[in-house]
Amino acid sequence: MNPTPMHPKLAEITERSIERSRPTREKYLSKIRSAKQMGRLEHNQLGCSNLAHGYAAMPKSIKIEMLQETVPNLCIITAYNDMVSAHQPFKDFPDQIKDEAQKNGATAQVAGGTPAMCDGITQGYAGME
Repeated sequence: MNPTPMHPKLAEITERSIERSRPTREKYLSKIRSAKQMGRLEHNQLGCSNLAHGYAAMPKSIKIEMLQETVPNLCIITAYNDMVSAHQPFKDFPDQIKDEAQKNGATAQVAGGTPAMCDGITQGYAGME
């Protein structure tokens, strides 16, 4: 199955974004590579409050899995927000990612987010167009 070709304008914007972020992305990737060389962060190296917050909302069966050092716990970062995403286009994605993680021997949690700019919340304010 051949993917639909990207619209030329979208391709242009994507390429500009890639080029504009290249220096900071390279710094980020360098830090990641450096951290990887130092070895993995084990659960017993995390503070109790980090662990407690990470485990608190998870079902008991997943909490048990998360205690195992060999089970990866994936972090889902999202800009989805129920209040400002009235059409809820990404509502089910975290659960789908969590289900796939479970099928592949990992756990996953929504662990961060970014502001979602949509539905008129920011329209009309300078710099938000």
